[in-house]
Amino acid sequence: MTKLLYLTDSYKQRFDGKIVSVDESTHGIILDQTAFYSGGGGQPADSGVIEVAGAYYPVKRAQKNYGKIVHLIEGDTSQLSIGSTVTGQIDWDRRYQLMRTHTAMHVLCGVIFRDYGASVTGGNMEHLKGRMDFEFETMRKELVQEIERAVNVEVNNNRQVRTAILPREEAFQIPDLIRTKINLLPENIQEVRVVEIVGLDLQADGGTHVKNTAEVGQIRVVNYKSKGKINKRIYVEIGETPDNK
Repeated sequence: MTKLLYLTDSYKQRFDGKIVSVDESTHGIILDQTAFYSGGGGQPADSGVIEVAGAYYPVKRAQKNYGKIVHLIEGDTSQLSIGSTVTGQIDWDRRYQLMRTHTAMHVLCGVIFRDYGASVTGGNMEHLKGRMDFEFETMRKELVQEIERAVNVEVNNNRQVRTAILPREEAFQIPDLIRTKINLLPENIQEVRVVEIVGLDLQADGGTHVKNTAEVGQIRVVNYKSKGKINKRIYVEIGETPDNK
């Protein structure tokens, strides 16, 4: 199993590791530990670069394979050997934008669950934009404007974002831990990572997040659509943070 460094430190940009497996057919390498996020929960996988003995290998993306993270790289892997020490560097600008976006989606989810009791039925994101589906029977302009106002109030409340890894039994004692309509956590998962926006939202999640909602930036609701009788989609974009204005 690959040790996932991002689970406890989403801000780790650079790390050292050792090669435990090389698959020349897929140009994939597996390390004993990694800071590369492999994707999931709507958040795309990380890209970046891996350096081995002075040679640099661009990482197109990371992907999970039975608990191991495969780094799909560009270039010839025939010179790589098991046991070699590597240094990984993620594409930090892209990752940080995704962290801000992912936290923004949790703010959106938290506000809508708190104010309207609506569950999430789907979602996806790219850097600085995303969409999320909720169980709403109706959606109108005035409601969307009120949601946008409320989420930005919470962003400006500078709420801390915390993560913890809990035993499954303890985690599932938390009310409303699973905010999606369907529980997607496999039964064999014995430890559950939870992400808490203090005072607003607490749910199971394996992605990367910022430490405080102040880092998110302004959330703009740019569109909304009906995707079914009780399924409405909200599209958001993330603006610059106050420090970047």
